[in-house]
Amino acid sequence: MVPREASLSVIGLMAGTSMDGIDAALVRIVGSGLDTEIEFRGFTCQPYPREVRERLMRVAEGSPTSAGEISELNFVLGNLFTEAAFSCAASCHMSGRVDLIASHGQTIFHHGRKTGECSTLQIGEAAIIAERTGVPVVSDFRPSDIAAGGEGAPLVAYFDYVFLRSDRVSRAVQNIGGIANVTYLPAGAEIGDVVAFDTGPGNMLIDAAVTRFTNGALAYDRGGEIASSGRVVQGLLEKLKQHPYYKVKPPKTTGREQFGAHYLEEVLSWNECRNCAPEDVVATLTALTAETIAISYQNFLGKVDEVILCGGGAANPTLVDMIKAATKLSIRIFDEFGIPSDAKEAVAFALLGSETIRGIPSNVPKATGAAHRVIMGKISLPYSRR
Repeated sequence: MVPREASLSVIGLMAGTSMDGIDAALVRIVGSGLDTEIEFRGFTCQPYPREVRERLMRVAEGSPTSAGEISELNFVLGNLFTEAAFSCAASCHMSGRVDLIASHGQTIFHHGRKTGECSTLQIGEAAIIAERTGVPVVSDFRPSDIAAGGEGAPLVAYFDYVFLRSDRVSRAVQNIGGIANVTYLPAGAEIGDVVAFDTGPGNMLIDAAVTRFTNGALAYDRGGEIASSGRVVQGLLEKLKQHPYYKVKPPKTTGREQFGAHYLEEVLSWNECRNCAPEDVVATLTALTAETIAISYQNFLGKVDEVILCGGGAANPTLVDMIKAATKLSIRIFDEFGIPSDAKEAVAFALLGSETIRGIPSNVPKATGAAHRVIMGKISLPYSRR
């Protein structure tokens, strides 16, 4: 284990539920817990090759597959994650040695405890990353929390607590990736006060609708332009809001298993969708993300002074305006805190890996439902050529 006060250069690697590519962030981390100092050095995003993304989407959406397909993708992604780490180090003009790589991997399955037997699977073979880079790798963070009775998610809540906790202001840190998740940090919070959970779909349904309506020409609603040209269909929105997930009390998590492309196809078959223009469907799905965020705050959070938005959804002005209208709260963008919003989750996993290598627990039991705090992740060591 590394001493708690040591200074480490860490690359964090993250691939989210949107499955658009691999985020890589280089940071310098000194210390641990609330004494942690994080110096952001740079960030890159390496898009998945189209064929790889299509394979991943098929597997994650539950299409018939085989153990062989999953095994092959695990090793394909191991090499892609390695290239992302190399690219990040090069673009940041890294001088000196990277001490650690922390890789979340790519989630292809996640089943929350409240919807059945809890299980999770992230791929992107860490042994390949360690072998090719010569750097220790921490990966596979979620299973330790699940073994302790948790959901294995959300894990970024620990980073939010360390980096965004305030003695004066109660904050809702709202990430909008494929799935939207919130971390609630009451003013002066101790780690036992932190609440975090998935609020529901973020960009996932919006992206699926845009991809379907454009026959794959577009993969997402750039700048919210499609949504802004449509109208919100209130009858459809009200029916969408009746999904039972929104009433489930935290801790809770969700994913493509509930809100993937198959759910969009179900929605499009509803009478409420009949005669809806494509832009109206996109506008309504965008409003769904905003309103289910607001509903989650009303039902499950205490006083909120400000919302901090991050993730891809923070770059969608139409969605941001809808969130402002739905929550009636002050909105800030995570970039204001010195780290680009797009880099946040990669930086978060760099911190989680740093805590693991120091022997520090980094789950948040009240967020995940775990019985106790655990040291997360598995360590892959490279061959020493000394």
